[in-house]
Amino acid sequence: MPAFDYQALDPRGRLKKGLLEGDSARQVRQVLRDQGLAPTSVTLTRQGDGGTGAGNDFLSSFFQPALSVSERALITRQLATLIAAGLPIEESLLAVSRQTEMPKTQKMLATVRARVLEGYSLARSLEIYPKAFPDLFRATVAAGESSGHLDAVLNQLADFSEAQYESAMRVQQALVYPVILFVLTLLILAGLLGYVVPDIVTVFADTGQALPALTQAVIAASDFVAGYGWLVGLGLIGLGLLVRRLLLIEKNRLNYDRFLLKAPLVAKMSRGRNIAQFASTLSILTASGVPLVDAMKIAGEVVSNTWLRTEVVRATLRVSEGSSLQAALQTSGYFPPMMLYMIASGEASGELDGMLARVARYLQQDVESLLATLLSLIGPLMLVIMGGAVFTIVMAILLPIINLNQLVG
Repeated sequence: MPAFDYQALDPRGRLKKGLLEGDSARQVRQVLRDQGLAPTSVTLTRQGDGGTGAGNDFLSSFFQPALSVSERALITRQLATLIAAGLPIEESLLAVSRQTEMPKTQKMLATVRARVLEGYSLARSLEIYPKAFPDLFRATVAAGESSGHLDAVLNQLADFSEAQYESAMRVQQALVYPVILFVLTLLILAGLLGYVVPDIVTVFADTGQALPALTQAVIAASDFVAGYGWLVGLGLIGLGLLVRRLLLIEKNRLNYDRFLLKAPLVAKMSRGRNIAQFASTLSILTASGVPLVDAMKIAGEVVSNTWLRTEVVRATLRVSEGSSLQAALQTSGYFPPMMLYMIASGEASGELDGMLARVARYLQQDVESLLATLLSLIGPLMLVIMGGAVFTIVMAILLPIINLNQLVG
């Protein structure tokens, strides 16, 4: 049954908007009249072309609705619970759409339900919202439908989404304090060099005494900030835009991502985060019954580092030619030995998905531990920089005053 967007006036003349299902627009109008509403507009909810998401138009794909990680995790968990309780998919979608308070989400779920009622599978129905339900999500749902364990697969996806959300939130919370300190440091330095130092310089200029080297250096820095600070700001913004534009070129991006995999300190975080994401995704897909080669193709798409993604593509080709997963990944040289040993053990014991899940958890915990250590150092470092800068400026101001007192004495 298709879904329709409607606008109607209530008896007091207030405009109401919503979503209703019906066989036709005429039936929806009649339902609205029975509810005491005067329909002004009833249009079929746009569903795209069913095969490529929201159609081939660039603007339509750009404005394609999306879901946050937390929203997708909640919807997935609710669907898994209802389907495990024995409710048909279409009734589960209806219940979840009524449960949510977000009109955008209600509309999306109603549209997906309409396609399910038309005979499409849940995975095919989700294709019309590729930004809300990415390839990994849809492929896993399709595997769950084909294996007959959709509720268990949806629970796995909910666990995966919740773990992603919690990890992102921990990083954001840890960054709050260092970011505030960094901004305060910049503001204090800009205020001191731009306003406080110039006023004091005029006092020293009237005395005619020779200024200490430290004071002269601070005065020069103050003049530079006052005269060219805005140019430096614009230059930094321009440099950032230029770097971003250069990274859009595939060759530059590959070289940059390859450098990240070898740079000190950054390499461990970049490699660990990407490999953990790859291992976690591959674990979910293989546990859901997706063939290993297909699972590697899908899991490779979630790797953000383009150079590592090309290595996964090469490993996928080796696996399709008959190589084991452990041997295919070992050839690249970017996957840690511990992961390779556990994969080899999983392949030998037939518990590859479980081993991959353990690897993903270990690598994720390792990255989070390293990140927490770095973030815990940033706060004290910002305090040291702020205190050192303020101390330098204060000394630059006090030294001429001390010299002047000595001359008077």
